[in-house]
Amino acid sequence: MPRSLGLTRVAIVEDHQLFAEALDVAMTLEGHDVHRVPITDHAVSTGHLLTQVLRMRPRVVLLDLDLGSTGNGTRLVEPLTQAGIAVVVVTASIDRARWGECLRYGARTVLPKSTPLNTILATIRLIGEGRPVLSREERDRLLAVYHHEKAKIQDLRDRLEQLTLREREVLAHLMAGRPVRDIAKLSFVSEATVRTQVKSILAKLDVTSQLAAVGAAHQASWSPPVLAEDR
Repeated sequence: MPRSLGLTRVAIVEDHQLFAEALDVAMTLEGHDVHRVPITDHAVSTGHLLTQVLRMRPRVVLLDLDLGSTGNGTRLVEPLTQAGIAVVVVTASIDRARWGECLRYGARTVLPKSTPLNTILATIRLIGEGRPVLSREERDRLLAVYHHEKAKIQDLRDRLEQLTLREREVLAHLMAGRPVRDIAKLSFVSEATVRTQVKSILAKLDVTSQLAAVGAAHQASWSPPVLAEDR
């Protein structure tokens, strides 16, 4: 038999206090047993936050992805689902690859924060009744976006690995916002030499501008070498 609505225990993991309070009030009025996980300005580890949630023994967790000083909520999705908890991501992020990543790690669905409260309540109700909350077609689309983005990031990382040590240093300077003239002075080489190195970087990364090269490095979460000037 479907589980009674009033027996659905829900935990809210959300750093935006006003939004969390609105969810709390709406779900409590619907008869849910609601618990809020406090997210403070002081950074806490993902493990500590996970322990707090598990102690509440929820059936459903409404999870934000951007948890302020605590960091990326995506890391909580897999351990929560492995504990048998239904994870519903409620996020301001419009990054559909990120949505797909959450589904990849077991989230039941992803809802934007602009979603009407009635839709969020209906989602919890469906989970309480053991029914699906996301179509297979939409799940497959989001997973495809995630896998495409993952492959793109891996390609970028492979390209960054092709850079020589000197090219990595030059790219690190570009990421620090230094123009070619300053890089040349700091490196005791000519501007022409640096421009040749920049040209090689662009070719290896398959981009057409210094700005795009810097963007690619950030997108791949690339760690530049520590330069003497920045120590």
